[in-house]
Amino acid sequence: MTSDTEATSDAGSATRRTEGLAVRVADLVLAHEPTARAVRREIHAHPELAHQEHRTTARLAEVLTAAGAAVRLLPGTGLIADIGPSGPMLAVRADLDALPVPEATGLPYASTVPGVAHACGHDVHTASVLGAGLVLADLARTGDLRHGVRLVFQPAEEVMPGGALGVIGTGVLEGVSAIYSLHCDPTLDAGTVGLKAGPITSASDHVTVRLHGTGGHTSRPHLAGDLVFALGQVVTQLPAVIARRVDPRAGVNLTWGAVHAGDVANAVPSAGYAAGTLRCMETEAWQHAGELVESVVADLVRPYSVRAEVDLVRGVPPVDNEVHSTAALDEAARILLGTDAVLPTRQSLGGEDFAWYLHHVPGAMVRLGTRTPGGTTFDLHRGDYAPDEAALAVGIGVLATTAASERALPSGLSG
Repeated sequence: MTSDTEATSDAGSATRRTEGLAVRVADLVLAHEPTARAVRREIHAHPELAHQEHRTTARLAEVLTAAGAAVRLLPGTGLIADIGPSGPMLAVRADLDALPVPEATGLPYASTVPGVAHACGHDVHTASVLGAGLVLADLARTGDLRHGVRLVFQPAEEVMPGGALGVIGTGVLEGVSAIYSLHCDPTLDAGTVGLKAGPITSASDHVTVRLHGTGGHTSRPHLAGDLVFALGQVVTQLPAVIARRVDPRAGVNLTWGAVHAGDVANAVPSAGYAAGTLRCMETEAWQHAGELVESVVADLVRPYSVRAEVDLVRGVPPVDNEVHSTAALDEAARILLGTDAVLPTRQSLGGEDFAWYLHHVPGAMVRLGTRTPGGTTFDLHRGDYAPDEAALAVGIGVLATTAASERALPSGLSG
């Protein structure tokens, strides 16, 4: 058995090693950040939607192969790249896809693809993991990387239920002991990161309600079945009913993003729809809320002589940061950035398919501050979202330091 004194000594030794690694990583970040930034700008200018990330995949494969990583292309789009010795292995994951959102930043490297932009910061995620990979490849060449690291560049995070499931199905987690990732946070200043153990995101589904009726003249809605009025009841009442049928502590939220019915003022339409997202902070409550949607919609439209169809696409569970993995990220970030740069964060209602990886291996996600200090907070999924590029060096450094640290391995495997 290991005594408390020996355990404390081992922990101190691991921390000192992480401190030494952080010094090397900081120097290597300075060397590799320009390459990562250039690739980030290239990806930003040429965004690709889910499962269409061919150009991005090819560019990453080119850079990582030149750095000596063992690259394997995934089916369709995406890739993995292995670095370091055999044996225990950590993984670091990035997502590649952009959003169908027109860019409005006015940046010199703004999107050249009409109606598509990296409005969620996946270009920053990708460039951070790429930069970390270049740093880790240097550490491997000098014998300073004692375990393997697998970089996972995943397609299609922005579609439900997320590209993670397909990637996991290819076996990318075989031999992986833990996995780490980051996500841009526009509410935190560049130079800082946010962390918490436990759930850091929420469960998320896509909900579409389609109504069908006979249509008719607006002067005789009683003969047509007033579909627009019925759709209004669904839009306003369904979120309220769901919120009152599920424990309010679970943080259930149904918000509509699209509503459409009819095209002229004097005709009752025969069809219409509303589409939105159902989010919940607790997995059990999430499952219950989804089951309620169809029955509540049927009750809401029954008085209006219209027919309802509900399409609920199961999305992702919460990202649940494992305690040991969160502590490893926390230690690496504090050593590299300073204690004041590591901030507590709250669980958000955002969804992230990184959650699926954590159903197979332990791991954690860190939030990367991207707001220019003293500047404007540009929210994610907006066309004017423009992260401060100073955040890139932070993302590279935190991921590389964590991935190289033996503390980031599960406790039974770390030295």
